[in-house]
Amino acid sequence: MSRPTDLVQGTLDLLILKTIALEPSHGWGIAQRIQQISRDELKVQQGWIRADWGASDNGRRARFYSLTAAGRRQLQRELAEWDRLSAAIGLVIQET
Repeated sequence: MSRPTDLVQGTLDLLILKTIALEPSHGWGIAQRIQQISRDELKVQQGWIRADWGASDNGRRARFYSLTAAGRRQLQRELAEWDRLSAAIGLVIQET
């Protein structure tokens, strides 16, 4: 999403469930529909993950997702933002 820390935990799950309740879709279609319905306020970033076909543990064909280099950099930014936000929340909780 454009700013995951702006979303309450569970919100992304709700958005995905609501989107596929309307009609079945694949991952890219879900991301596009969320972006469209939200009038471009919520954007699932492209280029952070890649999908490759491979064999699952039971030998069936499955898609495996992994981070791209851009995805690894974004993960580090998000972790730093999470650390900053959770530290601020911790300060308020300890003070009250």
